[in-house]
Amino acid sequence: MYYRLATMDDLTEICNMIEAAKQLMSEQGIEQWDDIYPVCEDFEEDINKKTMFVVMDDVQLAAIYVISEECDDEYLKCEWENKKPCIIHRFCVSPFFQNKGIGATVLNHIEKQLIESGYDSVRLDVFTKNPYALRLYDKNGYIKRGYADWRKGRFLLMEKKLDRIADSIDLRIHYRRLH
Repeated sequence: MYYRLATMDDLTEICNMIEAAKQLMSEQGIEQWDDIYPVCEDFEEDINKKTMFVVMDDVQLAAIYVISEECDDEYLKCEWENKKPCIIHRFCVSPFFQNKGIGATVLNHIEKQLIESGYDSVRLDVFTKNPYALRLYDKNGYIKRGYADWRKGRFLLMEKKLDRIADSIDLRIHYRRLH
């Protein structure tokens, strides 16, 4: 897997992947994304702002995510603990790569990326009727901080403190295992 900023050349593949993800979620009874959100124009804007990343497996798109400091006003109503956050938006693993641990791998990469950029926490919102996403964030140490109510229903607002020291310890342990 490798990670890079998305480009306009990726837009068609991103939109196709998102449509496949929307169909799968609908089949699973998760009516989170639809023909209103997210749409190609959202991704085009993300690419122009240089906030969207693609995760590639050789030449195939495995996942996408957006990281930025921008957030909806609903985030401002929440009791957050950390002061220098970045927010994950539109995180999606391709249906062809799901159930292989890629969500946790990408999440770990995002956290390291944010630590290197000087953030002290990561925030996100997760649809309360998406058991797969809820389990992913819960297993990876995200804490519930509040709720937001949007057009599709209730979302949990979650946060994880990013710890540069713990991250470097993890890297040293991993390094020792390899050698």
